[in-house]
Amino acid sequence: MAIEVAGLTKKFGTETAVDAVNFSIPAGSATALLGPNGAGKTTTLAILLGLMTPTSGSIRVLGTDMLRNRYAVLERMNYASPYIDLPQRLTVRENLTVYGRLYGVRNLARRIDRLAGELELGTLIDRAYRELSAGQRTRVALAKALINEPELLLLDEPTASLDPDTGDRIRGWLEDYRARTGATMLLASHNMPEVERLCDRVLMMRAGRIVDDGTPAGLAARYGRRNLEEVFLDVARHV
Repeated sequence: MAIEVAGLTKKFGTETAVDAVNFSIPAGSATALLGPNGAGKTTTLAILLGLMTPTSGSIRVLGTDMLRNRYAVLERMNYASPYIDLPQRLTVRENLTVYGRLYGVRNLARRIDRLAGELELGTLIDRAYRELSAGQRTRVALAKALINEPELLLLDEPTASLDPDTGDRIRGWLEDYRARTGATMLLASHNMPEVERLCDRVLMMRAGRIVDDGTPAGLAARYGRRNLEEVFLDVARHV
């Protein structure tokens, strides 16, 4: 298993953001973590990354106990979110260089050039991050997440702010990356067609709990709906 979570709970004062969550994710799979705003998705991702300590429960990532030895595994994983800015004054190349050195990436200049070509960052590579549009920043965030060719890729709205054409190409690139490397992906998204395309499995969250688990097609059949978006609305509205 790439991820094993048992009894995961996170409380902020009297509020419970994640409530005794249990799930396992096989290596090489692509799983979506879905739910309405406030369901606990981002908190769960932050705990998996070692950025936040749970109130209780256990987390194993790539066979490592994240509560005891997370530094042993961090170089094998990475995270992308368009909602977390990179240093504004640095250029795209400088940002990728900083992160590449943090991860100990070999042949870093070559790796940056390759990502710039694949993610169409060539005309942006020497521009300051603060000068970029929202969609351009989304692509840079993904390049940062891929700089170390992670075995585990955690994605929060990976195609937010992208136009349909660019979004489609990025999804295709993620599919190719997973097929080529055998990487595991855990995706949080509100784009249901994207989830149906990229993911083998869906974990539905509501109020900090996993309330359903299945394939996109299997969930649609279970709820008697045409697609995952209609299932999402049922779960969000407690139908």
